[in-house]
Amino acid sequence: MGMYTKVVSSLLFPLHERMKRHDSVAVRRQMERDQWLRPDQLSEIQVARLRSMLVDIGLHVPYYRDLFAHIGLEPSSVTGVADLRRLPFLTKAVIRENCETLQHERTTGLARYNTGGSSGEPLIFFIGKKRVSHDVAAKWRATRWWDVDIGDPEIVVWGSPIELGKQDHIKHWRDKLLRTRLLPAFEMSDARLDEFIASIRATRPRMLFGYPSALSHIARHAQKRGVPMNDLGLRVAFVTSERLYDEQRDIISMVFGCPVANGYGGRDAGFIAHECPAGGMHITADDLVVEIVNEAGEAQPPGVAGEIVVTHLATNDFPFVRYRTGDVATLDTRLCACGRGLPLLKEIQGRSTDFVVAADGTVMHGLALIYILRDVAGVKAFKIIQESQERTRVLVVAEPVLSADAAALIVDGFRKRLGARVKIDLELVHDIPAENSGKFRYVISHVAGAIRS
Repeated sequence: MGMYTKVVSSLLFPLHERMKRHDSVAVRRQMERDQWLRPDQLSEIQVARLRSMLVDIGLHVPYYRDLFAHIGLEPSSVTGVADLRRLPFLTKAVIRENCETLQHERTTGLARYNTGGSSGEPLIFFIGKKRVSHDVAAKWRATRWWDVDIGDPEIVVWGSPIELGKQDHIKHWRDKLLRTRLLPAFEMSDARLDEFIASIRATRPRMLFGYPSALSHIARHAQKRGVPMNDLGLRVAFVTSERLYDEQRDIISMVFGCPVANGYGGRDAGFIAHECPAGGMHITADDLVVEIVNEAGEAQPPGVAGEIVVTHLATNDFPFVRYRTGDVATLDTRLCACGRGLPLLKEIQGRSTDFVVAADGTVMHGLALIYILRDVAGVKAFKIIQESQERTRVLVVAEPVLSADAAALIVDGFRKRLGARVKIDLELVHDIPAENSGKFRYVISHVAGAIRS
């Protein structure tokens, strides 16, 4: 670790977190101790934290206070994660219907978030400082597995149009101090890709972070241009937010000359799992409980695929208990060769998102359009189908109605991204059907030159 990185990691970033009243440093240190415990010891910690959270929310969160009384659950009597099966699943629909009563009565300073766009079912929810601290700590711990730390030069290929537009003065200097550079993932024209490659070469980052589809697209462009990228000293490329395909891992690793570390999670469900250098996809079991269930909601044994259901143990302020993610994976019974006692996930089948092509030929990530939809009032679910560069259809399930202003907001937002003359057909539907394969795809482009993630 270089001297500058050591100062940032041990002094500047902890000061930054303390000023924000986050306990990230203490939580990360505890996590780094706990990760080496035996699975049975980790299980004891998990159950104790689960019981403590259930007792708290049973007293102070109206939704769960009423639910526990209705089903006759005494939280203090919980002795294992299997007791969670007495509770119903938490879904996006349930959260939307009970957003007020899901908030802790004693909480202050909740931050409003929206997510779920890549699933075609937007969600607005809230996060408290405890949850933020644990998420920062979980990601920080996983970053350090790869011998990189906060303060090492980093290129982040990420961000919604809204987030990228809010690079205020304080954030600008914070990113400079932390040596983090943000590149907009959604604009993938050849000219912009040339700029990305030049920025990465100039920065000589120790780590990359971004969508696997975006990083693999940059890698292919560098390969096409004949620009070497494997001489920069990169230690690792972190990817998340989408399903990672083998060919994406291969091209990123080959072009950038570094291993690829897969991460799985989300703003709603939290930091669920991350890959270590030995190849194990470790569940953050000291922070959450992961269940694998079939279509009937029944628990599945290790080795059998099912939907990932998450209970985050640091979400007292706005609890996520038995939250259905919609993603599919299997539990792994083996222990990782790295020696950590954290359990493993395998065969994570997250959602895929197509790139789209604007009228002027600019290739952009489908999330550029998703971000327009996910915070519009009245949008319960959606599907985007780019029929051509001149026409895009937007299927919307409204709840309860979609106002004329909301519809205009969607159309105007899409035209700003795709082109002022592009025809946007907004279609109100009762439901969003699956593909013939049975899988759901929420951004589909039929334009030649579009990329499938």
